[in-house]
Amino acid sequence: FERKEDYAREIARRDGITEGLICVLATLESSGSFRLRYGEGRPRLVYSQPKCLCLYFYFVDREFGFMHVRIQTWFPFTIQVYINGHDWLARKLTRHGVRYTTLDNAITSVENPARAQRFADHFAKRNWPSVLEAFARRVNPLFKDLLAGYSCYWVADQFEYATDVLFTDRASLEALYTRLREHATLCFSAEDILVFLGRKLHGCFQGEVMNDHKKRQQGTRIKHRMKGNWIKMYDKFGSVLRIETVINDPYEFRVRREGIRGGHKVMGWFPMAKGVANLPRYAEVSHAANRRYLDALTVVNDPGQALQELPSLVQPVKNNGKSHRGFNPLSREDIRLFTAVLRGEHAILGFRNTDIRRHLFDAQARPAQNPRQSARISRLFRILHVHGLIAKVPRSHRWRVTQRGHKLMSAAIVLFNKLYPEVYEQCAA
Repeated sequence: FERKEDYAREIARRDGITEGLICVLATLESSGSFRLRYGEGRPRLVYSQPKCLCLYFYFVDREFGFMHVRIQTWFPFTIQVYINGHDWLARKLTRHGVRYTTLDNAITSVENPARAQRFADHFAKRNWPSVLEAFARRVNPLFKDLLAGYSCYWVADQFEYATDVLFTDRASLEALYTRLREHATLCFSAEDILVFLGRKLHGCFQGEVMNDHKKRQQGTRIKHRMKGNWIKMYDKFGSVLRIETVINDPYEFRVRREGIRGGHKVMGWFPMAKGVANLPRYAEVSHAANRRYLDALTVVNDPGQALQELPSLVQPVKNNGKSHRGFNPLSREDIRLFTAVLRGEHAILGFRNTDIRRHLFDAQARPAQNPRQSARISRLFRILHVHGLIAKVPRSHRWRVTQRGHKLMSAAIVLFNKLYPEVYEQCAA
């Protein structure tokens, strides 16, 4: 079995095709169509998925590079256009004389990263309906007669937005990526994934949030999925760290547009549809998700240094003449406290007493217990504060985690969940 894309690339290499049509491949696939259904009254059209002949047109386009257009040969003649933004960016850099190197679909080095980023930022802002309509008319001859005067309604079936972090050598990324992978697996919860994607966990949320760890031929991939959307982290060829947001279900996000509320047409934030007019908003949402993910990984540095500082948490600290106990990195209760404080849902606004109490104690506790639990959390906050792990948000009842807190509490969680079990297992053996 050979992938159609690899087969088309091989034809292009063999025939020396650098621009224009490479080949047309025909396959029999299930496709969306309609059929007549008979019953009471007159016949009616219903949706069906029969198998029909589909044509794949592979091109080397002057602007977009290697791409393909798929068209089904039955009504409604659905057309799918696949374009890779990395190929487009590479050709854009070439036209403007910016030197770069590529490997597969990744740019591994670039002479002027800031200029390359400015080019990439304009990709989603193109006039995509006219661009896609031009490709449709190249592959469907019916636009010249039967469909003359008609046009297609274009939607984004799947949108992928990648943020690449380039490293100068493989050794630098290899040493760091192992720690990033462990941190993403051990420390990112379901709430973290929702925060990365700009959502918040609440009682009305219906769906599945999960982490997935998978080894690939090229390396190891971490995927965090929320319903039909996900964030992936993987290494490309040992020198590129890629964070990628994939949107299949845009209705989970919102876009500012004109809509109907209370029977009146108003401007407001409404669920985002699949129309390509929303591509700039797709890019904005995905870029923000990638940045939040990278920001959450910034606490991962040299674990040896953080582990060397952990003993300072064990020692009691005196403040205003009062002695405050230390923390035990091997205590399950202290690790639960660290985990609750570091939850991703607190990354933007911080956390309050009630937020941590909800995660540490039974939510169904009797009202008489709440004052005692609240007082206990306040004492824990005081201890965390004198150790420099959290800081008060000015003019509010909220707290935030300090840089020292991110480093030491994350190191304690890794020690408890990974290093200590490994040492214990070795001793037991």
